[in-house]
Amino acid sequence: MFGDFSSFKIINLVNNYITKNKTKKIKVIFCIPNILINHFSNKLKKSNILIGAQNCHYHDGYGPYTGSVNSIMIKKAGAKYVILGHSENRTDGDTDIMINNKIRSAIKNNLMIIFCIGETLKQKKEGFTNKVLSKQIDSGLKLIKNLKKIIISYEPVWSIGTGIIPKYKELNQTVSFIRNRLNKKFKNKNFVKIIYGGSVNPKNIKKLSGIEDINGFLIGGASQSGKKFIDIIKNCYM
Repeated sequence: MFGDFSSFKIINLVNNYITKNKTKKIKVIFCIPNILINHFSNKLKKSNILIGAQNCHYHDGYGPYTGSVNSIMIKKAGAKYVILGHSENRTDGDTDIMINNKIRSAIKNNLMIIFCIGETLKQKKEGFTNKVLSKQIDSGLKLIKNLKKIIISYEPVWSIGTGIIPKYKELNQTVSFIRNRLNKKFKNKNFVKIIYGGSVNPKNIKKLSGIEDINGFLIGGASQSGKKFIDIIKNCYM
């Protein structure tokens, strides 16, 4: 929950940088508050930056859900992506069943999904990380036939906003577990991108990007600064 119409200067700063440095191989997606989607997507039509939403309602049509926005509405507003299953939304009441319905609705309406999974600190300490991730994957992707529209974002809840990131070996093992779980569930039908989110910043991005099986990053607080975001790109891809 950040930003207003003047916040376009942050995205514009990033857009100017990637255009000037010809970093076309980098895919940059800004998932922004719903009220900004149409305005920003129109401004970025000829740019290399894509726009997404941060969540959507699980109901596939219109109905008596005052204040809610579904996948049809955000798609028509100009979004190409949507984040679903974020830990903050799970804390606010999103169940695995609701997330699955959201994912199916988003796929139906031709949106790319950034599907967040991750364990709490308590679950980690009790040794339940893999069990929790398996349940979130199996429940969230129930009835999904392939992974063409899915990007998995591993976000350990205990890392978000804390400045603490998993140890290299630990993160590598967890990401490998996620990929193996997906390969088993979908019988290697599609290669799925797995990204990492949780206290990513310009200082730790170099280390994180060294993990071969990570295909990108979900940036939180650092995305509120054009300079920090550009520094992440520099330190990771340049």
